[in-house]
Amino acid sequence: MAAGKLYIVSTPIGNLGDMTYRGVEILNSVALIGAEDTRTSRRLLAHYHIETPLLSYHDFNKEHATPRLLEKLLAGDDLALITDAGTPMVSDPGFYLTRAAIAAGIEVVPIPGASALLAALVGAGLPTDRFVFEGFLPRKKGRQTRLKQLADDPRTLVIYESPQRVEKTLRDIRTAWGNRPVVIARELTKKFEEFIRGELNDVLKKLEGKTLKGEIVLIVGGNIDR
Repeated sequence: MAAGKLYIVSTPIGNLGDMTYRGVEILNSVALIGAEDTRTSRRLLAHYHIETPLLSYHDFNKEHATPRLLEKLLAGDDLALITDAGTPMVSDPGFYLTRAAIAAGIEVVPIPGASALLAALVGAGLPTDRFVFEGFLPRKKGRQTRLKQLADDPRTLVIYESPQRVEKTLRDIRTAWGNRPVVIARELTKKFEEFIRGELNDVLKKLEGKTLKGEIVLIVGGNIDR
């Protein structure tokens, strides 16, 4: 019996209308869906009338859940992997399963869709011909070292950050890199989507007295003087 396929399916990052036709088709057709947070994913599945069973799959249970999923794949079942929002494995769990599936000879099929990284980048107004994605910077240990390593990079830098830490991160960047052009993208694809653009000093002034909500994508201009 031929092994099944593992589909890596992108899901909306906010606006449920951003789910692709192909993504819905795949989620309807597979035997099981591995989901980072089943409560969040059930809302998406209910919206599109998808009744496929869900299995919780996240960083804390991956070592236990991966053998079960591989067993089903090797038995011929097609499975899908989704995350809370966006594209799996971009600062989300999933790499462990994908690597194990490839090692077992199982075909891995990406189903493209929404991505906070790309949505923020194309709306930022900073150069997109070359960019680097850093995910979340280290919170404490190694933070200053990483900032120092990136200081001379001429590419546009994309960073994920929480609304509670974004001002601190901007101040750390200013200390390490100087007054760069920056863009804060938040609540992407949602009703209160917002881009805050300007030189770093100006953006910090715009944040005074402002409470940010929602996930943050921070885009920083590269060191073009390098």
